Amino acid sequence: MADVEYVCFVDRDKMGELCQNSGPGQLTCTDPRELKQLARQGHWAKNHSIRAQVYQQLIKGIPCRTVTPDAEVYRDIVDKVVGKRKVSSLPLPEIVDGSPVPGYCLNREGVGAAHKIVTCIANQFPDISYCPVLPAIVALLLHFSQDEAECFEKVCRLLACNEPGRRMIDQTFLAYESSCMTFGDLASKYCPGAHKLILATSRSQDVLEVYSDWLRWIFGDLPLPFAARVLDVFLVEGYKILYRVALALLKFFRKMRVEVLEESGGSGGTGGDLQDEMQIFVQRVGKFVTPEKLLEKAFGIRLFSRKEIRLLQMANEKSLKQKGITVKQKRRNVHLVVDTESFKSDIVSVKEMRDIWAWIPERFALCQPQLLFTTSEHGCSLNRFYAQSEGYEPTLLLIRTTDQEVCGAYLSTDWAERRRNGNKLSFFGTGECFVFRVSTWEEPTLSHTVIQGYCMQCITVFSFVQIWRSVLELPPRNAESPQPPSEDAPGSSDRLSPFLDARHFNASKAASMFMAGSQESIVIGGGDGNALYIDAELNHGRTARCNTFDNQPLCSENFQIAVLEQWGFQDAMSS
Repeated sequence: MADVEYVCFVDRDKMGELCQNSGPGQLTCTDPRELKQLARQGHWAKNHSIRAQVYQQLIKGIPCRTVTPDAEVYRDIVDKVVGKRKVSSLPLPEIVDGSPVPGYCLNREGVGAAHKIVTCIANQFPDISYCPVLPAIVALLLHFSQDEAECFEKVCRLLACNEPGRRMIDQTFLAYESSCMTFGDLASKYCPGAHKLILATSRSQDVLEVYSDWLRWIFGDLPLPFAARVLDVFLVEGYKILYRVALALLKFFRKMRVEVLEESGGSGGTGGDLQDEMQIFVQRVGKFVTPEKLLEKAFGIRLFSRKEIRLLQMANEKSLKQKGITVKQKRRNVHLVVDTESFKSDIVSVKEMRDIWAWIPERFALCQPQLLFTTSEHGCSLNRFYAQSEGYEPTLLLIRTTDQEVCGAYLSTDWAERRRNGNKLSFFGTGECFVFRVSTWEEPTLSHTVIQGYCMQCITVFSFVQIWRSVLELPPRNAESPQPPSEDAPGSSDRLSPFLDARHFNASKAASMFMAGSQESIVIGGGDGNALYIDAELNHGRTARCNTFDNQPLCSENFQIAVLEQWGFQDAMSS
């Protein structure tokens, strides 16, 4: 009877051993240390019903907010929230960032239940803005819940945990992104071989993408038997075990990669897509190791203490905040309604301005473009440019060269900030700044992102990429030790990650070289070059790759300006 209560959402034929009850008949242990050992040993892994009861016991013991939605709340709201919509067509909320409900041997009723639960959670937790692992957590706990309401309550308790120092599920983009940065730090220290492989094999921007998937490897890509074993330990030990498992996956990936490539008929060239390779490996990890071997490798990593990891996470969050990166820019087309009668630009058409607007941070996307300065009307004077632009934030700079090339920059900060250091040229701005070029033909996709417009026009955008650069670049090789460290060599375990030493708080200057202005010039981007440099006469300029945006030259490297325009953002409601 007991096992039947917990399998209404699953396809038992696909469950295999996970649906059996061959382990212990009950669990009475409550001592945290003993529970930790039992969880690591998989004491309840072979008894589905006992596992469900243990999960209920562990989650009930999590300290939560005073008002935390429970099963009764779910029963009260589910019909109102879901309405008459078919469960099969019920979209997941935006907070999951497109993450689907993993299969996890769920039947059709189980998949529908997961959609309903995630939707109701988003309704009850308006403060959650970004939680891509939520569908996987719900799908896993459905296996061990008697009904939807019980599963809803379990997930809500995980989300509402308020125990000091205890972290369960990231609920904002800032927390998620800083966890990815933290994982990058840990991978560099504890998996140097795999870290170097990723640096050597992928394009520079893909390094960030590989590490940004680390939580999805565990909750989404790992097969159900592995994910369930991770959940066993996660509910007892918390967030730190997730770092351990992801690092273990990275170690096994490096070791097994050749075998994976040979099996798939691939080759180990330098142009491979490591992000896809890693995902495929994690999905097929059962062909190479068992869940117990994976956890054994994870527990064998001498990781930092929880306190040190928490400090590292806080430092990474601080770094992100300093760069103005706290929410995910969805970068989806915003249909800017431009008054075609009043809009007049000597550089871009209405359609091109709409394409550029699709990259503007969403809080400004509904504003109307307002022309502040144009050399056609105000002349080629940098002082006049500043006078017309000050007091406006953000602004959009557009340039058309005498060779009919078009480029520009989105600038997050008022140009009046340039005076804070007197007449000295100094940089300011935030990580929302970006540079771009407008092309009238389709270019090879060598850039970070290309949004194709109509009539063979495209906007190529180079966003700020410097934040992780100091973390992920290869450390200099010691001349006395020419051999690279072994995969399992963790380095000095007594020392914190590079993100917590002095270099973190004194990162390379390019990390904040967004925009600068003086009486002699305007500069956008820095570090081994400038994305844009414009002289005091607004007549000549140059462009080159720079570390801030890791951009290609935006037009001819040395150019003459035909027209320069500065646009502001006018609140549509106040106009």
